[in-house]
Amino acid sequence: MSFASLGLSSSLLKALADQNYTEAYPIQTEAIPAILKKKDVLGIAKTGSGKTASYVLPILTNLQGGSISKNRYIKTLVLVPTRELAMQVFEVFQQFSNALPDPVKCLAVHGGVSINPQMKAMNNVDVLVATPGRLLELVDSNAVHLTEIEALVLDEADKMLNLGFKDEMNRIFALLPKKRQNLLFSATLSDDVNNVNQVLLNDPMVIKIESEENTLDLIDQIAYSVEEEKKGPLLRYIIKRNDLEQVLVFVSSAHKADAVAYKLSKNGIQATSTHSKKSQGARTENLRKFKTGVLRVLVTTDLLTRGIDIEFLPYVVNYDLPRSPKDYIHRIGRTGRAEEPGEAISFVTEEDEHHFKVIQKKMKIRLNLIQSKDIDLKDIK
Repeated sequence: MSFASLGLSSSLLKALADQNYTEAYPIQTEAIPAILKKKDVLGIAKTGSGKTASYVLPILTNLQGGSISKNRYIKTLVLVPTRELAMQVFEVFQQFSNALPDPVKCLAVHGGVSINPQMKAMNNVDVLVATPGRLLELVDSNAVHLTEIEALVLDEADKMLNLGFKDEMNRIFALLPKKRQNLLFSATLSDDVNNVNQVLLNDPMVIKIESEENTLDLIDQIAYSVEEEKKGPLLRYIIKRNDLEQVLVFVSSAHKADAVAYKLSKNGIQATSTHSKKSQGARTENLRKFKTGVLRVLVTTDLLTRGIDIEFLPYVVNYDLPRSPKDYIHRIGRTGRAEEPGEAISFVTEEDEHHFKVIQKKMKIRLNLIQSKDIDLKDIK
């Protein structure tokens, strides 16, 4: 369905057309008209399916021509679990707000950086994208007030609850006005999400787009049997032999992320690492370089399973297997997005084989392990 038929403002339709967006994704087709009518929405759809735009566009439309906000009394609050996602969502709001005849002031706030510039920037903000902890710090400092919020968005609600934000979120909910629009978006409908849905949402429109497990057909999954000490040479061999660009590599720890990135760089492959122990400035800059193609390989922990938004990411490598099938799905879901194909490569040690069988059983697939011992890892041009 075309965006033109969904009820968005002409300014936003022009902005979409300028970026060659004409056809809406399924989540957008259903969510945008409902949000424009101020209905509560529960949207369940995989990461990369267009969820962010499905609420950004109608929220901006609804804010046009509304009353002027009192200073530091925001109208729309978007809660997200990570700093990376906060910046990603903010960028979408900012991009489309700038196309409006009367731009809406948006701001992202999160931890990892000084709070003082964020406090000063709160003047006349209409849309605030925030992580829960930093939001409460701003509330405690009287830098922002939540009593006049018209729309609340919980983005990646399943991840937020899994990361242990429940107490902080309950405190935030207690500060909000009872009469408001509630929009809850999640990749999966877990028990926690369903419980929050029952408390927060009033006669919501429920939109459930097919789950990630059923939409991985665009991802070519490959698995190598490899000894632990041969993972590094195998990774370098695959990247060089196949001339891979824009490769996202997942490892089990921050220490290993640094070590793998160092080895890649030492062997002539431009790479860096990003993880929770890096400063926010370094994380933002490394992600920017990777997204723009300046950086060939980004090595990370599960920090980026949801916090990265790249229109076309061709390669994901599970250098270390994740702890659960669900995490595996989220990882490889970084590729094969927006109807573009992708490749997911997994390294499986002898100790990993049983765990990898569990992952395959959950996903209802069966992969033949390629034996790395049959590959001459020194044969790299």
